[in-house]
Amino acid sequence: MTLPSPTGAPAPRRWRNAESPVLRAFARSRTVQLAAFVLLLVALASLFAPWIARQDPFDPAVLDLIDAFTPPGQQGASGAFYPLGADDQGRDVFSAILYGLRMSLLVGVSAVGLSLAIGVPLGLAAGYAGGWFDTLVMRVADVQLTFPVLLVALLIFGIARGLLPEGYRDDMAVYVIVAAIGLSEWVQYARTVRGAVMLEKHKDYVAAAQIIGRSRTGILVRHILPNLLAPVLVIATISFALAIVAESTLSYLGVGLPPTQPSLGTLIRIGQGFLFSGEWWILLFPALVLLALALSVNLAGDWLRDALNPRLQ
Repeated sequence: MTLPSPTGAPAPRRWRNAESPVLRAFARSRTVQLAAFVLLLVALASLFAPWIARQDPFDPAVLDLIDAFTPPGQQGASGAFYPLGADDQGRDVFSAILYGLRMSLLVGVSAVGLSLAIGVPLGLAAGYAGGWFDTLVMRVADVQLTFPVLLVALLIFGIARGLLPEGYRDDMAVYVIVAAIGLSEWVQYARTVRGAVMLEKHKDYVAAAQIIGRSRTGILVRHILPNLLAPVLVIATISFALAIVAESTLSYLGVGLPPTQPSLGTLIRIGQGFLFSGEWWILLFPALVLLALALSVNLAGDWLRDALNPRLQ
């Protein structure tokens, strides 16, 4: 029997104790355990990059040009050891990947946060209020869905860059790309939340809250929203991987982050120019890290979607 929560809404049963189906499913799945380990390793590596990296790869004062194109696992002419090799500027590829991870994760988390901040309130309001506001939000969402996410991000990025003074474009590049990706991803949250609210608002606990005089905002925030966290969390997990890939794609195309603010996409774009001249490691290792990161997040998102689905319990 599911007991009601103090707010009147059904308690989220799957999170109540350590014996929840979510934790049991995690203990049974070796795939998701491996994905979680990779994500934890990536997070720690990016967090402690200044202490793990041998050099700040984007500080020209610490680079040794005589070590340029040093193959992986060898020492450069200066005597420094490069486990993943060095690029054309003598940058340690391993150090560059650590710093690139920091920027990619920062953009991914910030873009998902912006999408949540836009999509969830719009979905709540549209689903609960209905009427012309619901129609307006959904028609805007439908129009945006007709365009690929990357195309929308490119459009927003181009407009924002055009409005900024030329001297501030590189300094504001991170904010611009976060806004471009975040504004292109809010639709999924709005549509999902709106559909869930339209089901929840007819339930008894919402009627009880209305009878005791709760405001619309109070009902949405304190009663309905807690019961929508599971689908929102699943979408956020998958959107996080999509945001990282979108940022890498934009940077690879040369319209994302500048070389002074490296991301995995920037490193891949730099390495692509040397792939056919024999310096394969400059491209390969950042690409493998991006692949592992995106795959791990997607695996975790798929597992979370199944684990939080009561029909599969």
